[in-house]
Order: sequence, then C-alpha cells, then structure tokens
Amino acid sequence: MAEPVVITLGQVEQLAPRALPVYRTAFSMEQHFLIHFGIAASALRVSHFMAQVLHETVALARAVENLRYSTQRLPKVWPQRFLPRGPLDPAMYANDEVRLANAVYGGRLGNDLPGDGYLYRGRGLLQLTGKDSYALASVTLRTGYPSAPDFVAEPDAVLSARWCLGAAAAIWIAKGCNEAADDDDVVEITRRINGGTVGLAERRRWLARTRAAWRG
Repeated sequence: MAEPVVITLGQVEQLAPRALPVYRTAFSMEQHFLIHFGIAASALRVSHFMAQVLHETVALARAVENLRYSTQRLPKVWPQRFLPRGPLDPAMYANDEVRLANAVYGGRLGNDLPGDGYLYRGRGLLQLTGKDSYALASVTLRTGYPSAPDFVAEPDAVLSARWCLGAAAAIWIAKGCNEAADDDDVVEITRRINGGTVGLAERRRWLARTRAAWRG
C-alpha cells in the first residue's frame, strides 16, 4: 500500500499565508482524518480536496460564512429571491446576517425551526451549510470516530482544531467526492460541495496550484 499523502505546514503556508491558527493546528495534528477517509490515498484526491477547501475558506482565512451583503450585491447572489426578479426587498436584508440567513436558508436544507438558517450557516473548511449537512457530517464522522460531537447540537464544534478537518473529510466522503476526484472532475465535485457551480473558475485556479503542490 502506498504511503499516505502528507500536507505539510510549508505547503499550507505557501498556498495560504494568512491561514487562521485553528486551521494550521488542524493540519499539524489531525491529518489522520484524511487517512481514515481515504483522501490521503492519492495526490489527486488531496489536490481536489484542498482546492475546494482553499476556495471555501478564502485561502484558509475564513471560518464562518460572511453574510454581510450590500443592497446591490444581494440580487446578484440570490437573483430568484431578491428584487427585481424575486419577492424580497434587498434593502431590508443588507448587512443583517441573522435576518438574511434565516430568509435564504430557512425552510430548506433541513432547517425546519425558526432561527435554523442562521444557526446552521456556513462553517469550517468546506463551509457546512444547513442542518442536514451538519447531521450528515456527524453521522459519517462517527462511523470511524464514535466520540465525535453531534454537530447539530454543537455547530461551533465544526470550527474547532480537533474536529474541523474531520467534519470536512466526513462531508467530502458522504457526498462521494473521492470518486469524483479519481475522475478528475472538478465540476462534479463543486456541485456536490456547493450545490451548484458557484466560483467554479476560482476553484479551477486553486486546483492548478494544488496539483502543482502535490503533483496530483
């Protein structure tokens, strides 16, 4: 069996010089998650995983989704929800993260209670979003790590150095991303992680850099 691919702190520093301390610690201490879930089995899988992580976290500099959008930006991000095409007035939601999250995420993604949209907004290395994703990450992670937190009950555990890499690896596996990485299909991986193809061009740019780093 081939040796697992290692992500060194030097590579993290080169790709993400402003990486948050929590992420640096996770890559220093918790790469066993990547081994357990088979991500570290090939340079190609690591390259695709890291390309998505680097995009979702803005080069490891973001932990929680930024929902402070301007009035002008909201209709571009959610055109079906905000005027002129959607029913919502962007002026009522601009720079109000709680109200915006509950409006755009409430009633879907498993968010069935008042306030769930904001409570289960994007977090962590792959920006888990929606109660269903937090639950799926928990169940999958516990197949190999029975002591893992229930991320639905403790959503901020997704941000901890101990579990952030595990949560990302678990949702990656649960959505079949190793297989898509083996096919070198960045479009399919993006759909599985993002639910669409938002940021695809930037994800491709990250992939070029990560493939150069790990020669995947």
